[in-house]
Amino acid sequence: MSYLFNAPQTIIHGAGARHELLSQLARIGARRVFFVTDPFINGTGLVQTLAEPLRQAGLAVAVFSAVQPDPTVQNVLDGLAELNKYEADVVVAVGGGSSIDAAKAIAVMQTNEAPLHQYIGYHKIPNEGLPLIAIPTTAGTGSEATKVTVITDTERNVKMMILDAHLMPTIALVDYELTLSMPQTLTAHVGVDTLTHGIEAYVSQKANLLSDPLALSCINLVSMHLQTAWQEPMNRKAREGMAMAACLGGMAFTNSSVCLVHGMSRPLGAQFHLAHGLSNAILLPVVTRFSVPGAIERYATIARTMGQVVNESDEAACNALLAYLDQQNQLLKIPRLRDCKGIDQLVFEHLLEKMATDALASGSPQNNPIVPTPNEIIALYQQVW
Repeated sequence: MSYLFNAPQTIIHGAGARHELLSQLARIGARRVFFVTDPFINGTGLVQTLAEPLRQAGLAVAVFSAVQPDPTVQNVLDGLAELNKYEADVVVAVGGGSSIDAAKAIAVMQTNEAPLHQYIGYHKIPNEGLPLIAIPTTAGTGSEATKVTVITDTERNVKMMILDAHLMPTIALVDYELTLSMPQTLTAHVGVDTLTHGIEAYVSQKANLLSDPLALSCINLVSMHLQTAWQEPMNRKAREGMAMAACLGGMAFTNSSVCLVHGMSRPLGAQFHLAHGLSNAILLPVVTRFSVPGAIERYATIARTMGQVVNESDEAACNALLAYLDQQNQLLKIPRLRDCKGIDQLVFEHLLEKMATDALASGSPQNNPIVPTPNEIIALYQQVW
């Protein structure tokens, strides 16, 4: 059997990687730069700091700073209209997963016909988009190294997952210094999101010889650095480790796949506007407990990679992993679903059947070690309530 592996053409990782932007733009011959970011990041002055050397070098610069959490189709269309107005020849995404996902969609829609929803699923985008440079400011989604974008269709109230090699950033500038200011809560949510990427990539039915080492490296780095990054936000070694983990996890799952956690997470985001990292973190322990019987050896390897066991049996290793995931959520103060703002229990129960249907329709649960039925997904949702 053969496997397809995609990754950014260039990854520059480490302190100060953001300062390589001008040289990378020159390398690919770009002259009209279109930044895509969100209002918060734009308000920090980071984009202006990145743009000033470009202007001094004679490049034209425009900024679209209206990306919202869980970007929508309209959000993408608004950005595309601005991009076309400025006749940009490169897109630079600065921010977390939402900004990078929006930028991916904007870049490919410049060269492909609307509507965006016709590209839902796998490998349906016919034309290469504009070059995309991704500069992540969180260590979580790994979107700087994935060929995936998730855009919310507000008309149908679903999160659209689109996977295609044309979505892969051309260049990723992974500068952990940009994550030093992340608050504890965000560090926790995106950190467990990163761990979820590593775990799901490794236990997926599409796991392969190329994705496995990346997934295990991601898992190992998270086990070494997440709790320190949460407790000591300015710890540079921990922040660097988590930034690397996020990038490796992104490369792993985009070339393997995510599984049931992500499949169940997307409907929670679409229905209740729950942040992606938070919903993954809430789901990970419960879904892992459900999935372990389908891949005992792989989950045991994960436990050993995390240093939870050494010579114990596979069954003991899996139990240690499950205990660790529960304890980690408690330590990082990950709430239960019932404690999240804006989620009414009656509405939640009313939507259970739709969320289970939408989760299965996303395609991710079919890659899980145990493929769930709709009723099993409903039961898992009820467990995390």
